Amino acid sequence: MIRKFRFGLLLCVFVILPLTLVASCSEMYMSSAEGADNTVKKNRIRLEHVAINVEDPAGMVKWYCQNMGMKVVRKGPPPVNMHFISDAGGNMMLEIYNNPPDAVPDYASMNPLLLHIAFMVDDVKGIREKLIAAGATAVGEVSITSSGDELAMLRDPWGVAIQFVKRAKPMLRN
Repeated sequence: MIRKFRFGLLLCVFVILPLTLVASCSEMYMSSAEGADNTVKKNRIRLEHVAINVEDPAGMVKWYCQNMGMKVVRKGPPPVNMHFISDAGGNMMLEIYNNPPDAVPDYASMNPLLLHIAFMVDDVKGIREKLIAAGATAVGEVSITSSGDELAMLRDPWGVAIQFVKRAKPMLRN
């Protein structure tokens, strides 16, 4: 009788109780994870835009729209001439403006690896040729990285470094 009692007690303490605690903790974890997930959905953090101060925002925006399919989402009046332009899919934006009290960086003298704007494309060589014909300048040749990504670095007519990439394995959804 004592053995059965001892076995029942051991079974209860070392098997049933831990399983109950695990199940209870799992439920609490799943509830909090769902809550956390809902919180994440309600307060997501996503990259919206990158801003650059340039001498001629209107001219630059016109070039990006005509040659790269960007579209103006919002613009403001002089002297700042702020323009928000987005890619064709509306996935990201650039804010291009001129802030007269601040110096415009000398983009043309910067190493392109210090600052560049990168765009996903299907045909790196094709966009490179098209943009060079439209006034961009090449910074080196088209290259393939060790991970198989195809890259081309250019400078737009204002000296801003722009990179075009076709990933071997896409890193973003679109």
